[in-house]
Amino acid sequence: MTRLASFVAILCLSLALTACGAGGGSQQAPGAPPVEVATPLAERVADWDAFTGRFDSPEHVDVRSRVSGYIDAVHFEDGAIVEAGQLLFTLDPRPFEAVLAAANGQLAQARAQLVQARADLDRAERLVSSRAISEETLEQRRTAVRTAEAGVASASANADAAALNLEFTQVTAPTAGRTSSRMVDPGNLVSGGSSSGDVLTTIVGSDPLYFEFDASEAVYLRYQRRERTDIASRVEIRLQDETDYLHVGEIVFADNRINPASGTIRVRARVANPDGLIRPGMLGAARVGGSAFYEALLIPQTAILSDGPRRIVYVVNAENVVELRVVVPGPPSGNLQVISAGLEPTDRVIVNGLMRARPGAPVTPQPVEIVRLDTTAPTALTQSQPASAAYPAEQ
Repeated sequence: MTRLASFVAILCLSLALTACGAGGGSQQAPGAPPVEVATPLAERVADWDAFTGRFDSPEHVDVRSRVSGYIDAVHFEDGAIVEAGQLLFTLDPRPFEAVLAAANGQLAQARAQLVQARADLDRAERLVSSRAISEETLEQRRTAVRTAEAGVASASANADAAALNLEFTQVTAPTAGRTSSRMVDPGNLVSGGSSSGDVLTTIVGSDPLYFEFDASEAVYLRYQRRERTDIASRVEIRLQDETDYLHVGEIVFADNRINPASGTIRVRARVANPDGLIRPGMLGAARVGGSAFYEALLIPQTAILSDGPRRIVYVVNAENVVELRVVVPGPPSGNLQVISAGLEPTDRVIVNGLMRARPGAPVTPQPVEIVRLDTTAPTALTQSQPASAAYPAEQ
């Protein structure tokens, strides 16, 4: 009986374990993983190409004296804004006044000789009719008049040159702009009248300024072939300490040849600088309108995956199953990316939870909205800028 009782106990325990195992097998498998999905953001944007360049002055003049002499006075402050014709330096005028006085004296002497020669010619013409003098003498009187007239012209030119040199003792600004520091002080002897003369100061134009940058041959061709729009030649520039593109200019010049060494072309934009904040030589980051405004679909850049040379995204179909889509990315737009091809406006794109998604596997979609971050947020100066970027119409 003891063995029978033990057998019955073991049999009951086995049945119990079997029942437990059957009950555990009837439990449901774990649910599909949750992912966040969003439909592409539809916006009207325009493409802008990014460049780095420097500001330059449309005018740069080395101020030199046109005559040599000693500096008497300086009439401007270093770094001042001057107008064209404004007095900058005065040279000692006394040597030039003496030369002018001598030239005026020679001119007066030449004029007196001319008066005498004409009087002699008048007498000779009256006497030749009565044969009191010969024709040869009359011709000599005429020659004397012509010689005296030439002497007056020469003396007058010398007097004009002396007066001009006296005027050149006042060195004026040849153009409007901002001066550098003076390079000579009163009392110094300066050499003038040639390109090798002493530079007294320099003047650079400050308003407007040029912004020059290099564009690739491909960009240049795209600009030439594109449709002309209101932003076709617009340039927006920000300085190194600025987070927004505050300075607006217009492209006014492109070089007449492509640089064969770099494959680029020099482009120039004119930028207003009424407050004089920008100085020639400053570095700036520019964006140039690359297209007209167009309707675009945008998704977060983090939703785009790389599959070798392809760019792909995961979308959730009507059966909540993950599908793979090959897309063609356009330019970036802040934290978003323009999708040129591969997506429809109604597609549910997985924007968060990509590690839990596999093509062909079911998921639990959780709808969210795509949010555009501030496109003017500051970026590190060492960060390389994209070749082009898209900006919404309100900008």
